[in-house]
Amino acid sequence: MDSDSEKNLNKVTVRVPGTSANCGPGFDCLGLAATIYNDLELTLLKEENLIIDAHGDGAETIPTDEKNIIWKAARMILDRSGNGDKFKGAILKMQNNIPMSRGLGSSAAAIVAGLTAANEIVGKPFTKKDILKFATEIEGHPDNVAPAIYGGFTISTVDKFNVQTFSFLPKIRLKLIVAVPDFPLSTRIARQVLPKTVSMKDAVFNVSRASMLVAALMQGKENFLTTAFDDAIHQPYRTKLVPGMQEVFQAAKKEGALGVCLSGAGPCLIAFSTTNKHIENNIAVEMVQAFKKNDVQANALILDLDTRGAYVLN
Repeated sequence: MDSDSEKNLNKVTVRVPGTSANCGPGFDCLGLAATIYNDLELTLLKEENLIIDAHGDGAETIPTDEKNIIWKAARMILDRSGNGDKFKGAILKMQNNIPMSRGLGSSAAAIVAGLTAANEIVGKPFTKKDILKFATEIEGHPDNVAPAIYGGFTISTVDKFNVQTFSFLPKIRLKLIVAVPDFPLSTRIARQVLPKTVSMKDAVFNVSRASMLVAALMQGKENFLTTAFDDAIHQPYRTKLVPGMQEVFQAAKKEGALGVCLSGAGPCLIAFSTTNKHIENNIAVEMVQAFKKNDVQANALILDLDTRGAYVLN
């Protein structure tokens, strides 16, 4: 077998959706997958050589050495499957469409892409649940990696090293209108502003909203969503990091949004609507305008809920 044929056997392309964590009240446990994707073509090499070719959003900032998070994830699969000595290098070709450091799960997509692609090449020794555990180990929490793997909405719990995820599709066909500000916000900074403890009142507020949110989505009860996306334990503290956040929320609701929340740690803000092009477009325009009134340039994405999660393209 010539070297080109061997490389083709050790090559795969995967597609991973962007994600939004928290969904308002479900801090670090609720998430969803959206129809915006990053593609990764991974070729595993026997020789020690790492070639990283990135295109798209944030390509110029992506590490092109051993620090690359996709390569770290792929190496985890290789080492834990006993293939670490067989494959010592790789060629990574990335097409990134998910905005980086905006709260749409770009790092989770990278991790899941590396794990999924490497697992496919070595014969799929690990299940989706294994991939979830590995991804959570790298990311630190499952709220973004779970929907990136499973698609739809996900509810995740962590008990020591055991990660459980329930994935479901709502009985409401939702549109996701995402306002994307022109500045990044690191998760580390967004976590630094959070309090170490919260009051019983705020805890009950969030438990009730998160429960109502899941129930309303699963039963298709739109009228219960009007307050179900509200949050008291992280968004109020992060408002100062996203200029105009409350004004954007109000603008979206005024145009008919079922609910609005911070996407992950931000700064993206996400509004939920039923499938009505007129309402969707009005929400998008008004969210961007509300940001502009606060001296923030933004663009809007109108997305659907991804129902598939990460998958192999070829």
